[in-house]
Amino acid sequence: MTLTPHDDYARLLEIWPSVQEYQALATKHGIDDIFQDNGGKLLQVLLLMGLKILPGREGNDAVDASGREYELKSVNIELTKGFSTHHHMNPTIIAKYRQVPWAFAIYRHIALQAVYLLEPSDLEFYFTKWEEKWHADGEKDINNPKIPVVYVMKHGRLIHGTSPEISMRRK
Repeated sequence: MTLTPHDDYARLLEIWPSVQEYQALATKHGIDDIFQDNGGKLLQVLLLMGLKILPGREGNDAVDASGREYELKSVNIELTKGFSTHHHMNPTIIAKYRQVPWAFAIYRHIALQAVYLLEPSDLEFYFTKWEEKWHADGEKDINNPKIPVVYVMKHGRLIHGTSPEISMRRK
């Protein structure tokens, strides 16, 4: 096989040093890969909110200067209209979620549109619903229940940006 690079490959090589700088900044803040698990978006929200990442996959996502921990979620509204939560939702995870505020970052493609903050009490509707479903389904973990963007916008406090227009067409 003979490789014939795309015409845009030279452009990619030209801008790649900036991508590497972005990754270096992310690494400084505990994010190993800006292309994995919304790492690039996570970095933006951490820096915007003055938070530090909490290492590991089992705890909360970030902490502020006073020691208050946060759960961070992001969504690209061009792809989906709901925030992902946890792939094994159960009462243990819900109990953890009830202890911290949640920051929801709404993106259009990769452009940050808004960040909303919801306290655990603002999300109690979902926590209760998930617990009831878990028990009703024979104590079976729920696979990644979603929190709708429109719910976040209605019940959250806008802390950055402006409320985006949400298209109701399904993607």
